[in-house]
Amino acid sequence: MYPAGCGSHEDAMKDPSDTRDIGPRIGSPFWIYLTVVTVAGLGALLVALLRGLPAAGLRGLAGHELFWVLAALSVLGELKPIVTPGKSRPDAGVASVTFCFAALLYWGLAVAAGLRALTTVFVALSGRRAPHRWAFNVAQLTLSLAAAAAVLAAGRIHPLPLRPWVPTGRELGPLGLAALAYFTVNFLLVGLAVTLHERTPLRVTLRRALPYQAFVSLALLSAAPLVVVVMNRSVLLVLLFLLPLIAVYANAAISMQREHQALHDPLTGLPNRALLLDRAGEALAGTARTGSKTGFLLLDLDRFKEVNDTLGHPLGDGLLQAVAYRLARSVRPGDVVARLGGDEFAVLLPAVRAAATAREVAARLRAALAEPIRLEGMSFEINASIGIALYPDDAASVEQLLQRADVAMYLAKQRRTGLERYAGPAGRAFPARLSLLGDLRRGIDHGEFELYYQPTVFLAGGRTAGMEALLRWQHPRRGLLGPAEFIPLAEQSFIMHELTAHVIQTALRQAALWRRRGLPVQLSVNVSVADLLDAGLAGPVEAELAALSLPPEVLLIEVSDRALTSEMIDITAGVSALRGLGVRLSLDDFGTGYASLGRLRRLPVAEVKIDPSFVSGLASSPDSQVIVRSLVDLVHGLGIRSVAEGVETADAAAILLAMGCDAAQGHAFSRPLNAAAATGWLADDLATPPAPAGHRRPAAPAPVTSAAAPEAPAR
Repeated sequence: MYPAGCGSHEDAMKDPSDTRDIGPRIGSPFWIYLTVVTVAGLGALLVALLRGLPAAGLRGLAGHELFWVLAALSVLGELKPIVTPGKSRPDAGVASVTFCFAALLYWGLAVAAGLRALTTVFVALSGRRAPHRWAFNVAQLTLSLAAAAAVLAAGRIHPLPLRPWVPTGRELGPLGLAALAYFTVNFLLVGLAVTLHERTPLRVTLRRALPYQAFVSLALLSAAPLVVVVMNRSVLLVLLFLLPLIAVYANAAISMQREHQALHDPLTGLPNRALLLDRAGEALAGTARTGSKTGFLLLDLDRFKEVNDTLGHPLGDGLLQAVAYRLARSVRPGDVVARLGGDEFAVLLPAVRAAATAREVAARLRAALAEPIRLEGMSFEINASIGIALYPDDAASVEQLLQRADVAMYLAKQRRTGLERYAGPAGRAFPARLSLLGDLRRGIDHGEFELYYQPTVFLAGGRTAGMEALLRWQHPRRGLLGPAEFIPLAEQSFIMHELTAHVIQTALRQAALWRRRGLPVQLSVNVSVADLLDAGLAGPVEAELAALSLPPEVLLIEVSDRALTSEMIDITAGVSALRGLGVRLSLDDFGTGYASLGRLRRLPVAEVKIDPSFVSGLASSPDSQVIVRSLVDLVHGLGIRSVAEGVETADAAAILLAMGCDAAQGHAFSRPLNAAAATGWLADDLATPPAPAGHRRPAAPAPVTSAAAPEAPAR
C-alpha cells in the first residue's frame, strides 16, 4: 500500500486507470488530516530553511558541484521506483531516500529538507500531479527528516552546510536510531492517510505493509552513511553509485517482466486466474478481519463463438481486447478484472457493503459492453451473462466463491436474464442438476472421481492396442454418475481445467503403475475444446510425465472431431504445445464433424475413432458399410490408425476386419473396467498368445464386484 522510504501516499490513493485527479471532499476527515499534516510540514520546512540555511551557506552550496550531483541522483531515484515482484507501484522503493538521507547526515536538516522539497515538486510537476498531493508529500517528508534530525541532535551530531559531518564508524547507534525515526514517522503519516482514504482500520493497514516496508526502507537508509563517506572524498566517486543502482533497476525490471508474464493474460494484459485467486485470498482475509463483504462476478460473453467462427480468430482477439478495456474502465478503484480464458472474465470486488453494490457494478459492466464495438469497419453488439456471489453470505472460501458465482452465471444464461445472484443450491429456483456444479470442487477434493478403463483391441490378433480412461463420479447422494450428467456443466465453468488436470494425473499414475508391473499400455484421455483453447494443458501434462519418468507416447489426448470444424484456429496454441511435448491426438466421433482433410493433416493425429452411429448398423445397413469403408480408407491414406467405436457384436467385428479397420472398442470386447479389473485384463493379454488373423478375443465378463462401469456415455 505504501511508497517506501522517501515516497508518498500518492499512488496508494489513486487508481492507476483513473486519469482524473480529484481532491478529497472539503471537511471530510481525510481532508482535515491532509490539511493539518501539510500545514505542519510546510511550516517545519520554512523554519528549517530560515534557521539552518544562512545566505553564505546557500551561496556555497549553489556553487558546489557535489550538491548538484546529489540533487540529480535524488531526482533520478524518485522518477524511477524500484518495483519488485509481488509488489505494486505504491509499494516500490525509491533510491532518492538514500541520497536525501545522506544530505541530512552531511549538511543537516535545512539542506536535506530543501533538496527533498525541490525533488518532490519537480517530479510532481513533470507528472502533472495535483497540488494538494505534492504539498502533502513535501510536508510528510519534511516531518520525517525532522524526526531523524532530532535523534541526531540528541546524539550530539549537528551537521551544517558550512560544517559537513562525516561518520567514522563509532556513531552507528545514533545513525540507526535516526533511520528508525525517519521510517517510523514516514510510515505512520502515510499509513494514516491510506487508512482514511480507503476507510480501513489503521492496525490492519499498518500490519499489512510493515514487514516489506521496513525491510525496503531501512535497506535504502543504511546505504546513506556510505554515500556520505564517498561524498567527502570525491564527487566523481559518488557517480559510481549509478552502476549498482542500474544493476538493481535492471534485475527488478527483468523480475517484474517475468512475474507479469506469469500472472497476466498475454492477449488482454488483465490478471489471469492465478493472480485473481491470490487477490481473492487476500480480500477474503481482509473482510474476515473487518467484518465487511467480498463480491465476485463471473462474466461470460453471449454468442462470442459465432464471431470467432464467422470472422476469424484475429478479429475475435480484437473484440476480447475491447471488452477487457471496457471492463477495466467500468469498475471501482481497487476492483480486480481478470480473464479466465476464452470469453470468460471475472471481477473481484474486495470490499462491498451489500449485495446491491455488487449488482450495481454488474449492471454497469453490462451497460458498458452493450455499447456497440467497432472493429475493422464493422459494428458488434456484445451481451454478457453475469453471476454474483458474496463472501461470507454465499461462500466460506475462495473456491466456493468462484463455484457459487459460476452457478449463478449458468442460471443467468439459462433464464436469459443476463444477471443473477447465487441463491443457494437448495433454492426452488435452481434445477437439481445445477447443484451438481457446486459439488464438483468438493468432489475433486474428496476423491470422489475415479477412472474406468475400456480396452481398444487390434482386430487382427486380438491384442490390446490401448486403454481409454473414462471418468465416473461416485456422488455421495446420487451414486455413480456418468460423464453426461456433469461434464456439460463443468465445461461451462472454470473447474473444467481442474477436472481435466485431475484426470490426466490419475491416468498417468495408473499407466506408470502398470509399467512397473510389466504391463505397458497406451492411454487415451478425453479433453474438452475449452482445455485446448490455450497452451495451459501442456503444463500439467509435461510435469506429470517428467515426475513419473514416462515417455510422451504413453498418452493420447482425445478430442472430438467437432473441434476441428469451427474451433481449429482457437485450439492451435494448445495442440502446438502438446506437439512440442511429443503427445499426439486421438480424434473421437470421426465422421460427425466434417473435419477437412487439410486440417486433419496439420494436426499430430495418431488415430481416429469412427463414430458408433456408423458402426451400429454395419450388419444390416449397406449404406453404413459404405460410409465406414470410406472412412477407413481415408485415414489409412493419411497414415493414421483407424478405430471403430461401439462394436457390440462379433459380426460387426468381422466386417470391420474385412474392411481393413485396425482396431475396435465396444462391449463385444470389454465394458469399461475399474483399475483392478483393467490390470487383470492387461495381465491376461500379456499371458495369452496372439490369436490368428480373423479371430477375436472373447469379451471380458462384467465382474460381480461392479468392476465394470455402469452404462453411460464415455467422457
